[in-house]
Amino acid sequence: MQRFWRYEDGAVPNLLAITYALTAYTGGLLLLASTSVGLNLVGVFLLSHGLVIAAYLVHECAHNTLFANNRHNALLGEVLDWVTGTSYTPYEAIRHKHFRHHVDRADVVAFDYRKKLQRYPAAVKIIQGLEWMYVPAVQLMMHAMVIVLPFVMENRRKNRGRVLGVLFLRVLYFGCLIYFAPRIAIFYPIAYMLFLNVMRFMDTHQHTYEIFATLDRERGPEAKRFDAEYEQHNTFSNLISIRHPWLNLLVLNFGYHNAHHDRPTTPWYRLPALHAKLYGEDTTQILPFRNLLYAFHHYRVRRALNEEDNDIGAAEDKGRHFIGVDGVSFLTTH
Repeated sequence: MQRFWRYEDGAVPNLLAITYALTAYTGGLLLLASTSVGLNLVGVFLLSHGLVIAAYLVHECAHNTLFANNRHNALLGEVLDWVTGTSYTPYEAIRHKHFRHHVDRADVVAFDYRKKLQRYPAAVKIIQGLEWMYVPAVQLMMHAMVIVLPFVMENRRKNRGRVLGVLFLRVLYFGCLIYFAPRIAIFYPIAYMLFLNVMRFMDTHQHTYEIFATLDRERGPEAKRFDAEYEQHNTFSNLISIRHPWLNLLVLNFGYHNAHHDRPTTPWYRLPALHAKLYGEDTTQILPFRNLLYAFHHYRVRRALNEEDNDIGAAEDKGRHFIGVDGVSFLTTH
């Protein structure tokens, strides 16, 4: 009989992760509905963390690391897209974009929002003002554009029916939740923005890749410019903790990014061992977490329009002045 999980040791860790993501999401919503502000705040953190784990499980599905049957990976990916609010485009579109990221060794997008946004100085000021207040304005804009683009880009018009259908169902769903528990209208957006900030924090410093606006086209000669050595040199691991590796489970080991790019089909729970095998005590590509927290805070406004950044620094300052790039989430398909 063909095994259900792709890897024989996958049953326990994957079941735990999937169960936690769905339980945290459901439990977080229930706590948001409570009449206790204290429980509401616990619900915000629980819900946002459930969304984080769900999103990184989507990433695992995209690499087909969970189940032996790829259709099962796709099915779970679709379900978790609904949980994370990214179901306006098909799961396969998310998978395709992430596949191009790995194969082209670049941040592959449909278009570079930075160049277009610079035509509207007032919009730039609003976005930068929101970013200064730690509102993930760029991420919110990118997610909103998933809904808008099928109605302004001809090559995306096939998604119009899906967008309208998903929008109707999600408005109905949240309308019912808010009707029975009005506090959800306040606390769910806070939880979702916290979720986006965590996702953005993990994404923004993991590469010094070039941005290719080629997502909606066939791969061209630009996709052959970079090799595996370039990939590893321009990829960085942003571990929450080296001394206490269990803390990296908070983001499903997504911080072991060099190991992931070296062997993309390695499941999340094997990445610490793979990292140790590949790099041992070599910390060249590891960016200290405390420095990234500083950079994330200090450059939060400037990052909104930043295109590329190769100033990684060295020694104790490594990563401290790394601006990073925004708008490269694997959850948005443009």
